[in-house]
Amino acid sequence: MLTIALEKVDFLPATRVTDDTSVLTLKNLVFEPLLRWVPGGSAHPALFSHWAHSPDGRRWEFFIRPGAAFHDGKPCVPEDVTGFIADILDAVDTFGMRWSYARYLAHARVAVGSDRSVVVENPEPIADILDIFSEFYLCRNAPDGRATLGTGPYRVAAFEPGRTAVLERFGATNGPDRIAFRAEPDADRRFDLLKARHVDAASNLERVHGRPTFDPSYAWGSALNTLSVMYYLNCFEGLFASPEARLAVNHAVDQDRLIAEVFHGLGAPSVTIVSPFHLGMSKVALKPIAYDPYEARRLLDKAGGPDTVMLRTPTFMPERAQEISRFVAACLGDVGLKVEIEVEHDRPEYARQVGRKQIGDMAIFDSSPQSTYRVQNDKISSTTKAVWWQGYDDPEAERLIIEANRAIDQDARDIAYARCLRRLRDNPPWLYIMHPTDVFAAQHDAPGLSIDHKGALIIT
Repeated sequence: MLTIALEKVDFLPATRVTDDTSVLTLKNLVFEPLLRWVPGGSAHPALFSHWAHSPDGRRWEFFIRPGAAFHDGKPCVPEDVTGFIADILDAVDTFGMRWSYARYLAHARVAVGSDRSVVVENPEPIADILDIFSEFYLCRNAPDGRATLGTGPYRVAAFEPGRTAVLERFGATNGPDRIAFRAEPDADRRFDLLKARHVDAASNLERVHGRPTFDPSYAWGSALNTLSVMYYLNCFEGLFASPEARLAVNHAVDQDRLIAEVFHGLGAPSVTIVSPFHLGMSKVALKPIAYDPYEARRLLDKAGGPDTVMLRTPTFMPERAQEISRFVAACLGDVGLKVEIEVEHDRPEYARQVGRKQIGDMAIFDSSPQSTYRVQNDKISSTTKAVWWQGYDDPEAERLIIEANRAIDQDARDIAYARCLRRLRDNPPWLYIMHPTDVFAAQHDAPGLSIDHKGALIIT
């Protein structure tokens, strides 16, 4: 049996989409996504083995892989998928806010196509359905009412919510017969469990106090996460209604020094609204906005406006939110801005406040979707004006977003989104900060482990 210490051990309700790395580790073993996201932003087969679309991109048909069955033996049929999608579209997220998926598919018909297929029809081209389906992990409730029945390579043999879970091999051809997960919220204690050989591996060790030791007594693995740590800027009013001021604060913050001092070097600077692994990034050569306090002062002088800004921050999510905010405030002070920091201790309420556009002048947040389409639709587009949009209005960016949404061929999508990302780098809607690096360690005799760019442990 392979034993792993995670920050948390939980199986969320079936309709709950999450970017929590511990939960994703469990989900990837027990459930299958409808499609599998891969670095670069393309979709590969998963529960859906293949798919086809009409020439105009308005009709898509997805086929369930032959032999797919849930862990209780029930065959997986198209009605399972369509019912699951309908439930997600009618659900709310962790903070009680309605999922954006309902908006994406507001005019779409999702129906059974055949005994093995699901059909999506939409009035407009909808190639971005590939991104959406990569975030849906099909599952059903077990007799105990918990959403633990999937079609993945491992099934749940035992589960004590918040404490332990034991998985046993179901359909996997590789990997250990059984995997036990143990919850330990504190990163230093997770590492202590590894050192005492109580576990074979420990995840999220980038969160230990100080820098991980990378002691060669253990096998270490790491991966840059697609998550973006950033600040929403209030583009409705005040200083950041000015494009020059938004560019100025990006020049004012020394990303490399922030990563070195706050994250012990475990991360990479953000360049635009998404990570290097998102759709569009492979087609555009972008560098981070240069740290240049002199240019920042020049642009602030050109922008005019108030010299005092309100910066809002929670205590966590993103990790080290207050430390980042103190660093950013000091950088902005160096270019002549007076920064007042307001701390919100209720993290769910903080998210709701951001959704209500109550961000002061700037508010730290983490942008987690692996879909370039989703980030632009939810947070950038002045056409959709969705929940996380903060007043950014750039007609050229909007034109490029609409062009990308209409692209169908994968290479055409990649190129179209690349144009959007370049524009959003040159005329930023946010203060770009960084992408964190996730770290795990394992005993040298443990079975093969790696980590993906979502931060989930992969077991082979």
